[in-house]
Order: sequence, then structure tokens, then C-alpha cells
Amino acid sequence: MQGNQDKPAVSVGDLAISDAFAHRFATIVGDVVAQRLRELPGGQPRVLLTVEEAADRLAIGRSVVYALLRSRQLESVTIGRTRRVPAAAVDEFVARLRKEQNEPPQ
Repeated sequence: MQGNQDKPAVSVGDLAISDAFAHRFATIVGDVVAQRLRELPGGQPRVLLTVEEAADRLAIGRSVVYALLRSRQLESVTIGRTRRVPAAAVDEFVARLRKEQNEPPQ
């Protein structure tokens, strides 16, 4: 064992779990749970995403997503007082970015 990182955080019988392992396990479980929450019953993906879900999917912050929405670079819809981002709009945004960045200069 090295330093405090591998010091057992939990001991159950002969099983000792380090803080680092516990953190990795929690991250993996959290990712699985988050993916399940993004799906509808029956495994169907969500059609509309919250701003936070769109930010997670794009690996950017909420404020950047709001800036993209204000500049109309990323499509959104309003339902009542809530703003949602169509999942297809996220895919289209990424495809547009890829196309723009891979086009040869004119």
C-alpha cells in the first residue's frame, strides 16, 4: 500500500477497500445510474434534455450551453417555463462543428 490513497477506507471481514477504489467504484456506479436516468422506461433515450443534461453530453458547462442557446447555435424549445434541448439538436450541433472545423480553407 502507498500513502493514504491506498489506506483501507472500509473493512468487511477479509475485504479491505481503499479510498481510491471506493471513489472509482462510486464514479462508475454514478455513471451507470446517470445513464439509466437519461433513458425512458424500456431503454428508450430521452428526446428532450435539460440544459444540465445537454452540458453533460457535450462535456461543457451550463453557462456555455446557455450562451450557445442565446446565440442560437444550439436549438432549444420552451415548454411552459422550462427550456429543453432536443437530443437531436445536440448531435446536429456537434456534426456542424465537425464539418466547419474539417472544411479546407477557401
